[in-house]
Amino acid sequence: MMRTRPLKVALLGCGVVGSEVARIMTTHADDLAARIGAPVELAGVAVRRPSKVREGIDPALVTTDATALVKRGDIDVVVEVIGGIEPARSLITAAFEHGASVVSANKALLAQDGAALHAAAERQGKDLYYEAAVAGAIPLIRPLRESLAGDKVNRVLGIVNGTTNFILDKMDSTGAGYQEALDEATALGYAEADPTADVEGFDAAAKAAILAGIAFHTRVRLDDVYREGMTEVTAADFASAKNMGCTIKLLAICERAEDGGSVTARVHPAMIPLSHPLASVRGAYNAVFVESDASGQLMFYGPGAGGAPTASAVLGDLVAVCRNRLNSTTGPGESAYAGLPVSGMGEVVTRYHISLDVADKPGVLAQVATVFAEHGVSIDTVRQQGKDGEASLVVVTHRASDAALGGTVEALRKLDTVRGVASIMRVEGE
Repeated sequence: MMRTRPLKVALLGCGVVGSEVARIMTTHADDLAARIGAPVELAGVAVRRPSKVREGIDPALVTTDATALVKRGDIDVVVEVIGGIEPARSLITAAFEHGASVVSANKALLAQDGAALHAAAERQGKDLYYEAAVAGAIPLIRPLRESLAGDKVNRVLGIVNGTTNFILDKMDSTGAGYQEALDEATALGYAEADPTADVEGFDAAAKAAILAGIAFHTRVRLDDVYREGMTEVTAADFASAKNMGCTIKLLAICERAEDGGSVTARVHPAMIPLSHPLASVRGAYNAVFVESDASGQLMFYGPGAGGAPTASAVLGDLVAVCRNRLNSTTGPGESAYAGLPVSGMGEVVTRYHISLDVADKPGVLAQVATVFAEHGVSIDTVRQQGKDGEASLVVVTHRASDAALGGTVEALRKLDTVRGVASIMRVEGE
């Protein structure tokens, strides 16, 4: 039997995502009520510019006082889609203190202060859900923390930023340079006027911190994630990747050490074999590859951003939280029982593709090979090409630690026959 008194929802933010949340709540009201067991009512919308016309939203619901809205006491669920650290953190905390559960899409805040927010929710016996914070419409957080709760996840490897994937895909498919591909992404609305958060990996790093924490039952903060942007990737890098049967993606990689004693989280461009499922992810789409003991390899794929896809994830959380509210219960909270140490990038072991500018004369290859051997880095393949006294030397290593590779590169730079290190890129997905 359906309860007739509606559950009241406060919406913080009414931009691209927030407006879609409000629209779906209105147009799908009957279906949502049937799925939840009670109607849901939009009780207030907090915005910065109240004079802006918002189609489908009663102007009487609009307010600039977000604090008063979350403190009303009759609000059942607060949906936060304003982003950033403050005032979002204070508003979410106030919502818990005044009896509301929270649905958020705020990756930056959760990556920085997720533990504190989970603790605040637990103290008040409320829910904190955030499926939309990582991969838009793609169900990922709930499968990791619920469907795979009985499994041991060893690795999460994913494309979690649509802007960078669009740019790299354009460079790969057309031969365009980075700036040309970025300009097209901006013109099509895939890239912001200031694309720094995307192209420098900040957005993906926040998502990696969230994913690593859930996958490994360990607190992982944004500061624990190694981050490297993709602005230095060139057409020449793609040409080298194609010679290896690879393409280049900006990847978020969360791994459990082979001995199980630590974890790492990192974001950087990497070559990935064309045979790997992630290599075929095109345009602005996202995909995440999960490897675990019992289930093996799983892949989650779909639109990772945009108003409607992200709102879909928000509404999924809203339904779950409202059901919990009706049943006077809460869903899964933070699981950080493992408490594994988070290792630095120097401990990461992977393959490397190194392109060197060298003198085109006898003995250069022997000198370079000696340096690699002295630093314990095994060479898989070498390709040399040159003329007129100059040459390029491309070395692909077997698996080596980042620290060992760093020492190797420093030693290579000191060789008189090495003119410069043109590029270094990790090779993943094998």
